[in-house]
Amino acid sequence: MSDLVAHLGNVHRYLIHLVEHRLAAPPDRVDLNVPTDTRGWPVAGRTPTHGPVPTSLIDWFVDGAARLAELFDSRDPAEPVWTWSQDQTVGFWARMQTIEAAVHRWDAENAIDAPQPVDSDLAADAIEQNFTVMAPFRRARTQAPPGLGERIRLRRTDGDDVWTVAFDGDTIELIDPTEPRHVELRGTASDLMLFLWHRIPADELLGVVGPRAVLDRYFTLVPPM
Repeated sequence: MSDLVAHLGNVHRYLIHLVEHRLAAPPDRVDLNVPTDTRGWPVAGRTPTHGPVPTSLIDWFVDGAARLAELFDSRDPAEPVWTWSQDQTVGFWARMQTIEAAVHRWDAENAIDAPQPVDSDLAADAIEQNFTVMAPFRRARTQAPPGLGERIRLRRTDGDDVWTVAFDGDTIELIDPTEPRHVELRGTASDLMLFLWHRIPADELLGVVGPRAVLDRYFTLVPPM
């Protein structure tokens, strides 16, 4: 849990610096405003960190999270700022951090065997964002193998959304959801999102239709970061 809290806290402080200063390029260094007393905090290269989460780490995290939320509320989402995507706006980071907070909230609850579903509308947005933003980025960063024409469909059971994604060479794109597919996954928006983020296996979804070999290849085509 301490490793998770520290990770998110570092991200929050990095983005506070980035957005506050309206940077057009990634900063060389960021002052994380770490307190003097860091007893019990995670140490790089020594994870996992066992034991209770230090109060000072919790306080530092809460302060950074609140400051970032206030900063997003005070800025125009269209305001230019550096990001690692083609979308160079504050809105990109607000969307990313909303999704990341939801995933890591689930992680924290899962660590104590009490995971709750992700909000359905947020999960649906995260699925679309995965295929249009995250998956292409992950493929490029990891030099994933070329697609061989795989077509994978995700059908939401708690709403009307359907996504069909096509892998052709180095290209990944959402296509007409009625196009033919090789394999189809069925589940709630939350479960489909958590599957895409490597949190739950396909066996926990409500259904998998089609050859499992195509599904198994998905995480080769879109490897984790």
